[in-house]
Amino acid sequence: MNAMTRRVVIATAALSMAVSLSACGKAGESDKAGGGSSKGSGDLGKTIGLLLPENKTTRYETFDRPIMEAKIKALCSDCDIKYNNAAQDIEQQKKQFDALVTQGVKVIIFDAVDFKAPKAWITQAAKQGVKVVAYDRLTEGPISAYVSYDNEKIGTLQGQALVKALGAKAKDSNVVMINGAPTDPNAGFFKRGAENVLKKETKKIVYSLDIPDWSPDEANKKMGAAIDSLGKDGFQGVYSANDGMAGGIITALNKQGIKVPVGGQDSELAGLQRILTGAQSFSIYKQIKPEAETTAEIAVRILKGEKFDDLAPTKVDSISGEFKATPSRLYDAQIVTKDNIASTVIKDKVYKSSELCTAEYKKACDAAGIK
Repeated sequence: MNAMTRRVVIATAALSMAVSLSACGKAGESDKAGGGSSKGSGDLGKTIGLLLPENKTTRYETFDRPIMEAKIKALCSDCDIKYNNAAQDIEQQKKQFDALVTQGVKVIIFDAVDFKAPKAWITQAAKQGVKVVAYDRLTEGPISAYVSYDNEKIGTLQGQALVKALGAKAKDSNVVMINGAPTDPNAGFFKRGAENVLKKETKKIVYSLDIPDWSPDEANKKMGAAIDSLGKDGFQGVYSANDGMAGGIITALNKQGIKVPVGGQDSELAGLQRILTGAQSFSIYKQIKPEAETTAEIAVRILKGEKFDDLAPTKVDSISGEFKATPSRLYDAQIVTKDNIASTVIKDKVYKSSELCTAEYKKACDAAGIK
């Protein structure tokens, strides 16, 4: 974070709407707030709920959602999806979750805004026979399965990449840490993994702060505050938990004429373009497609009453330790720099070279061997 960079206010009317995947395979069109719309057969016996946490991070609407919808269609052509995005609003997500349960949906793919809050919702839903598959973020409650990445390892990769970017001066370098949302358990794993490396391999972490909602604007403000507190020469590198916040951080650094290594996560298009120009040192590439497709297949199998042990071979306890041995699948990730963009995100067709190498970045793409 895998780990592995999350918002727009959803209109109240969206509560009664949800995007469904029709039998012919077309997903319903989202409303302006990302809340969803409804189409499909209306057969709740063949309906899967899909609740995503936010839409400020570009990955959810660009990749996760359409990949899951397409996989569900391929596995169950007459299945529907009821979709909503919570726009980082816990109460909104609770209403969306409760609405699915009230409507009789029995399988919900769920990416929580706040990992603690849904415990009571999921517990109550389980009593009504609702199965919840936790997606990307581990949530509290009696969930049926969990699919994500080894998120502490992603933090380790971030720390290692920043140390490498600092080079021979790493041991004498002070580092600023701009961490993700405290409501997102992945942010804590990323932070822990990165801290374990940076505390050993750099001089000192001189400033560390969590950013609510993964907000790039807030990251920009806090980076400005760090500069004011530490001085322009008070740090030699910046850890950013994701690419979105890295953009805000780099803007703050540029305003003060500061050039230091900054890393991120998620391999967002803008982040990759900054890497090409040298503004950002690295990102973390998490293959979203296998994560999303595995989640979709588990949900379909649960809906059909089929076993899914082969898809979730690992057992994971909840963060509190209250809920034990949830069947899980954790994927690996890798560091992305200018040197391997072509052999990772371009090779895997996450982005086309034409999307990455617009006129502004063509020269940088040529230098990186991206055609």
